[in-house]
Amino acid sequence: MEKYAVIFPGQGAQKPGMGKDIYELSSAAKKVFDTADEVLGRNISDLCFNGSEEDLTKTINSQPCILTVSLALYEALKERCNINISASAGHSLGEYAALYAANVLDLKTVLKLIQKRALLMNEAAEKTNGAMAAVIGLDNETVINLTKNMTNVYVANYNSPGQVVITGDKEQINNNIEKFKKAGAKRVLPLAVSGAFHSPLMQKAADEFVNYVNEFNFNDANFNVYTNVDAKAETSGKIFKSKLPKQISSSVMWTQTINNMAQENITNYIEIGPGKVLTNLNKKINPELNTMNINDVESLNCVIDLINEKEGCLK
Repeated sequence: MEKYAVIFPGQGAQKPGMGKDIYELSSAAKKVFDTADEVLGRNISDLCFNGSEEDLTKTINSQPCILTVSLALYEALKERCNINISASAGHSLGEYAALYAANVLDLKTVLKLIQKRALLMNEAAEKTNGAMAAVIGLDNETVINLTKNMTNVYVANYNSPGQVVITGDKEQINNNIEKFKKAGAKRVLPLAVSGAFHSPLMQKAADEFVNYVNEFNFNDANFNVYTNVDAKAETSGKIFKSKLPKQISSSVMWTQTINNMAQENITNYIEIGPGKVLTNLNKKINPELNTMNINDVESLNCVIDLINEKEGCLK
């Protein structure tokens, strides 16, 4: 019997109109959107379906919207096809969807957590002059060694071999771009984000999030969830609770996560959520992995057809 890992995207995956077709098709997906609207006291559904690109790029909007769409697509998949999930993971905010999939967090709790996270990160971003940029064409160690000699510049994401995201003070990042290019970087691309996420500049948000997280119950996971802060598999609800706040100010170990999952002979991955960011990263990390993508009704149907051709959906 084939085993699957479900993986969920983070900020940057948003796009106008996301989730509308699955909302109209699936009663399970509609329930997720309706619950998000009720629990968050905002019209998340309308923001996903009709919000502008500018609206959806804002941290306070993008995080709850991406999570809601990801969970709606996940529930739509479960509604039609019961697959054998052996692990989950998510990139940054996607980790919340991964915890939901493993039954660590219920729907209302995960929505409340991501809204608070977004608010705290947005507040921290407004108080610091932060920025992020993707360094293309350098290995991890070179980027790490370069940032060690810079002030307020850090590694945010290990996305794939040759793609590392740096984060920190905006002026310092701009002043040091040439150093990365001189070291061999093909490109250094500024990212359209509002702050220095996954850096010590987010520490205040991380500290405040600890108190909020402690108000909620975290169950032990039904299967391994690989966490951003260390790329390790975990099932303890208590440990997940301690790791989530740390994630805000620490690096996202995505390359290491996928490599660790592959070492456990997990070869089938389904990215669930808007866009195809993680599917493309997986191809760069390990081309031998089979990564499928569900981001709308058409891709959902395609994945279900592929599973049925291979072995059929479990009943």
